[in-house]
Amino acid sequence: MAKEIERKFLVEGDGWRDEVASSSDFIQAYIVTMDDRSLRVRLMDEERATLTLKIGTDMISRDEFEYAIPVADAREMIAAAVGIVLQKTRYNVDHEGFTWEIDVYHGTYAGLVVAEVEMEDEEQDPALPAWVGEEVTGDRRYSNQMMAATDMSMELCDGVSHTA
Repeated sequence: MAKEIERKFLVEGDGWRDEVASSSDFIQAYIVTMDDRSLRVRLMDEERATLTLKIGTDMISRDEFEYAIPVADAREMIAAAVGIVLQKTRYNVDHEGFTWEIDVYHGTYAGLVVAEVEMEDEEQDPALPAWVGEEVTGDRRYSNQMMAATDMSMELCDGVSHTA
């Protein structure tokens, strides 16, 4: 069984940009969203696609099963998604033995920048880079699943609605 163990933080400033190792553009949508599970489809750089099942209610550690799927299938699933289709650019930054994923949102959540760090176990305590702000690991509002299900752009993006 695969396990996702991660912490999530808001990002302050652009200091991380000088440390970027790689980046990808994501289109992410949810096919099923429930309190304790979700089924997500993700299209990366218009070239690769995955289908991911996440199970669990703990915000720091959940079961995760991810599978590569054809890009054409992903596009069809995205068209049938529930709620808001998320658009973001993910930047990877290596910092003191950990890879940080910084998500810069576009579209509905333009202006929101969140960093995640994945860990081997819940006891790990990665060094926090200077550009890391408030920890939002347990705050469901910053869950991609929640952001797709409910438009919270007014609350999460400094009171500015970016919806069309």
